[in-house]
Amino acid sequence: MPELEIDAVVFDVLGTLVDEPAGIRAGIRALDPSLDDPGVERLLSLWQRHVDREQRRVLGGDRPYLPSDALDQEAARLVADAVGVEDPAAVAALALSGRRLPPWPDTVAGLARFAERFPLIGLSNASRTALLGLNAHAGLRWHQALSAEDAQTYKPDPAVYRLAVTVSGRPPERLLMVAAHAWDLRGAQGLGLRTAYVARPVGDPPAASDRFDLHARDLADLAGQLDRP
Repeated sequence: MPELEIDAVVFDVLGTLVDEPAGIRAGIRALDPSLDDPGVERLLSLWQRHVDREQRRVLGGDRPYLPSDALDQEAARLVADAVGVEDPAAVAALALSGRRLPPWPDTVAGLARFAERFPLIGLSNASRTALLGLNAHAGLRWHQALSAEDAQTYKPDPAVYRLAVTVSGRPPERLLMVAAHAWDLRGAQGLGLRTAYVARPVGDPPAASDRFDLHARDLADLAGQLDRP
């Protein structure tokens, strides 16, 4: 294992600590209980493709920054249109499903274990308001939770990772970025943060060319690796 001297741990939230697809699936089922599983998955994919595409457009300068709430509202409208639901209240409720995301089974205990040794920083593409809601719903406890909204852009823009560096008051190489998404870790790596990949069913696995500092099965495994002398 590479020798690491870490002063704080920075966690991605969506997908890494909470099961984002599960929360959105639940919102889609509430919108139209008659949907079968393949139908729900098609609509989930529609939602995810829209948010991903629009975030990329913001990053590419093709669209002004909008917080994640606005993108979720657009995605909810697309899903509702696809099933013929016109009720604005139903669309609004679906849009809020992005804040009602269940934590992975190891998340709450894992954060508590890390917090015994390190300051913990959440760093999310979710808006400030969405981050507050999902932190409360999933029971996530932080020393500091940072939204990409503060940088008016999205990860993997370096400006987002710089938020964590600035708040910590430490050089980037003294921060450990933890994520289930290789693209996220590459972004952090580009600014000099150390990196830890945690496997999740909905993550983005590392490519053969990736060189992250740590690889873990889950948060308990990662904490155990950091506990070793």
